[in-house]
Amino acid sequence: QLQLVESGGGLVQPGGSLRLSCAASGFTLDYYTIAWFRQAPGKEREGVSCIRSSGSSTDYADSVKDRFTISRDNAKNTVYLQMNSLKFEDTAVYYCAAARLVFGRCVPQKFGNWGQGTQVTVSS
Repeated sequence: QLQLVESGGGLVQPGGSLRLSCAASGFTLDYYTIAWFRQAPGKEREGVSCIRSSGSSTDYADSVKDRFTISRDNAKNTVYLQMNSLKFEDTAVYYCAAARLVFGRCVPQKFGNWGQGTQVTVSS
């Protein structure tokens, strides 16, 4: 059974850092494109970052470029999202999602396997 479990969320002050983890079970992550999405209260789910199955190609939303870094550790079957210089507007529930083949942009409709989400709150 394919399962994704996110962890690493929490409360952090503006300017702080967090590292989110997305651990997979039941399948091998390196054959999948993995994306991080987030959803704030009253807003639509939005793409944050994406790492392709074909290699190390990555995509980032403009709002997180140069602050967030996505990476994968195939030995641990885990994908990470390192988040630095966090801002109030980064507050959301963060989800990871997996799909075998994703052409073009990483949008939620292309992903059929989702984790349960982890809350990130940026507050002073």
